[in-house]
Amino acid sequence: MRTSVPGPARARRSAIGVLIASMTLLCACSVTPTFPDRSAGPFHSKLETGTEAGPQPQIPGPLRTESPGAPGQGGPPGPPQGCADPDPAVIATCLEPISALVVLPGSGPVGLAAERTTGRILQVQRQRPNQEVAALAVDPAGDGGLTGLALSPSYAEDELIYAYVTTPVDNRVIRIAPGDMPKPVLVGIPRGPTGNAGALAVDSHGMLLVATGDAGNPASAADPQSLAGKVLRIDAFGHRAPDNPGGSMVLVSGLHSPGGMCVDPASSELWITDRAPDHDLLDRVAPGQPLGRASWTWPAGSGAAGCVVMMGRIQVAFSSGAPMFVLGIGPDGTFVGPPLQIPLERYGRVSAAALSPDGRALWLGTVNKTGAKRISSDDRVFILPDLVGPGAGHD
Repeated sequence: MRTSVPGPARARRSAIGVLIASMTLLCACSVTPTFPDRSAGPFHSKLETGTEAGPQPQIPGPLRTESPGAPGQGGPPGPPQGCADPDPAVIATCLEPISALVVLPGSGPVGLAAERTTGRILQVQRQRPNQEVAALAVDPAGDGGLTGLALSPSYAEDELIYAYVTTPVDNRVIRIAPGDMPKPVLVGIPRGPTGNAGALAVDSHGMLLVATGDAGNPASAADPQSLAGKVLRIDAFGHRAPDNPGGSMVLVSGLHSPGGMCVDPASSELWITDRAPDHDLLDRVAPGQPLGRASWTWPAGSGAAGCVVMMGRIQVAFSSGAPMFVLGIGPDGTFVGPPLQIPLERYGRVSAAALSPDGRALWLGTVNKTGAKRISSDDRVFILPDLVGPGAGHD
């Protein structure tokens, strides 16, 4: 299941050439910001909270693209022909909208992609057909369906996969083992007309982190008796983790509709993107403490989605088609240096994000079939190398 055939070296060089060309365009439009070291002082985030709104970070519209040309010669590859996509960064095509990604351990680039509306989990890798790993019965109404994926901490031995799904009666976490029927891990998470999307991650202690939506009822997010609108920390059997603050499975309350969740591999800090009615936001989670003011906000409808922490930076994808937003992480949850925006115009709307096992490549999945302008090879999974370089904060 985990074997792969890496793409040719020429394809890898072409991918890097295409992406560097995109970054060159960004430089042509403005001076590309860099992340100074901590001695330059913290970067103060621009917050928007109710009537105390301050300056907002502006997400620019689509950037200019170069004239078509040969890969590796300064221009992007030509358009796809059906499901065949000549872009060397693309490793899987003709999927349904992708809600979550995980990358399998091992030497070859192999990942699992979740399709929100179909409930399928597909193994994707370069130069291989997409392979169905599981087909889960899901209810995609109210932004639900299959919205979260995580691997067992001992995946190399047990090949266990965890998924967050919506059923006709609830939202739940299930466990998938090779050759076995999916088994429930945690059931009874409220579902509603909206706010059913969730996200999964695994922390540095091997515990499962579960971000739940508010099921369309913001009051549930503040209710300590409800599992809606929370970050839960549980073991592999759905029980609260033994060292949780306060003896509860709830780490924090107050989420609306989580778009992504990511753990900093260096500091083990947890970050979550969320979508409130009047703005999208990025939260740093302090276990046992209220969420408080967001670390960063964007205007409502920005579509803050999957995130990763790599090389001392947090990177956030947007399902609205905006460029990826990058912030250098400083001490105590502060940010250092100005924000950077990486153009992803060529790929359209991006939702799912995952970090490669070596921490040096970013996997992304698109959701262009949800209404955006799409091409024949959508929806796609593609891989970006680290183009920014070592970030501020912990490297």
